[in-house]
Amino acid sequence: MKVKICGLNPARDVQLCINLGVNFLGFVFYDKSPRHISFDDIQILKKYNKKNSSFVAVTVDPDDDFIKNQVIGNFDYIQLHGSETNERVKEIKSMGLKIIKTIKIKVETDIEYYKKFENADIILFDTPGMERSIQFPENLISKLPKGEKYALAGSISENNLENIANLGVNFCDLSSSLELNAQIGYKDHQKIKKFIKKINELKN
Repeated sequence: MKVKICGLNPARDVQLCINLGVNFLGFVFYDKSPRHISFDDIQILKKYNKKNSSFVAVTVDPDDDFIKNQVIGNFDYIQLHGSETNERVKEIKSMGLKIIKTIKIKVETDIEYYKKFENADIILFDTPGMERSIQFPENLISKLPKGEKYALAGSISENNLENIANLGVNFCDLSSSLELNAQIGYKDHQKIKKFIKKINELKN
């Protein structure tokens, strides 16, 4: 199963995730988020040997200046969490970036919306909670398209990972479930290690 961990701190969390083989490392550029990082933090990210990990700039309706000046050359993927249209996805992809497009799911009919974004490299199905952890409805998980292009977010943790895998999910995205309850935005390294250990157990 592929893993993306979102809302990482560039100085504190990155080397651990690279060492553990986390596939995608997400960094939030959204000033309303407690996990928001600054442009200066990009200089810290440049120092890492990413090995097999990919860096993801997590954004909401990013403009061209931000993409050209901050994202291109520093990140492998840009994650689009806003109201971007398929035409906008095409424009951003033409700049040379790989695209993760988030689709927010409230009801079953929302799932079909992903078909509008055939140019996206990865489709991330998420709850409407954004960064407020809301569990993805189990009855809808089984209705999602299957394959490595499709990822799931929404209160995934070590405790429900096996059940989610049994429903056909093979790409998961985590953030708040890997944090200390008392410290929003502060990743617990022991929780990360335990989660990756569980992932590796499921592979064997």
